[in-house]
Amino acid sequence: MKIKKIKSSLTPLQKELVNHKLYSTIKSIDDLKIFTENHIYAVWDFMSLLKALQINLTCTSTPWLPPKNSTAARFINEIVLEEETDKIHTGKIISHFEYYIMAMKEIGANTNHIHSFLNGIKNSSSYIDYINESDLDKPIKEFLNFTFKTIETKEIHKIAAAFTFGREDLIPSMFIEIVKGINNKNNVTAEKFIYYLERHIELDGDDHGPIALKMIENLCGNSEEKWLDVKKISQKAIRMRIKLWDHILEILKKNGN
Repeated sequence: MKIKKIKSSLTPLQKELVNHKLYSTIKSIDDLKIFTENHIYAVWDFMSLLKALQINLTCTSTPWLPPKNSTAARFINEIVLEEETDKIHTGKIISHFEYYIMAMKEIGANTNHIHSFLNGIKNSSSYIDYINESDLDKPIKEFLNFTFKTIETKEIHKIAAAFTFGREDLIPSMFIEIVKGINNKNNVTAEKFIYYLERHIELDGDDHGPIALKMIENLCGNSEEKWLDVKKISQKAIRMRIKLWDHILEILKKNGN
């Protein structure tokens, strides 16, 4: 019952996200390029949330020791398997982040910036400092800072909340018809992006969504304090997504929409 109360408390923010003007503003391949070039950072930090959960819920070092919560460990391992090493329609094994990059390249979006950013992250002594000193737009930095601030709490139920309620579950279904419409009107194909969205709809609806909800229930149990934390983090995560959408919308408006 507690999970239902959380979902109910998030309904107003989710409606705001679902009804955001960004969706109706994406009308061309050029618009879709702008969207992906900014959204890719949210695709990347989603993987960091995922790995933070795996690190905290399973044993990822030697010598191996049994996980404290085997049920939650299984939940997250099932999600990691497909997010980090999915077998796509061509038979290729690839992470969803890397497939998103492929989808960006297919529509002619610029991937140089995200590659340069990741190289900087890899070579920096402090990834947080690197993010804040980078040339990323302020709303993207704020989005990433919220993610990593949540991760650095090392409080698993908070990380799980940001992962479960603040991420991709609403996005694919909202975008797929828009992208299909753009794809049908242009010579430039967006088939990979459409497949990316369809794959997320399939996994989030049938597998990852229900698994993540069970993980939240398992981690919070009867702790009222933890359930309150989940509510606060989830609301904040959706607000951060709305701010990111506001930012991308402003860019599109400046480019003539």
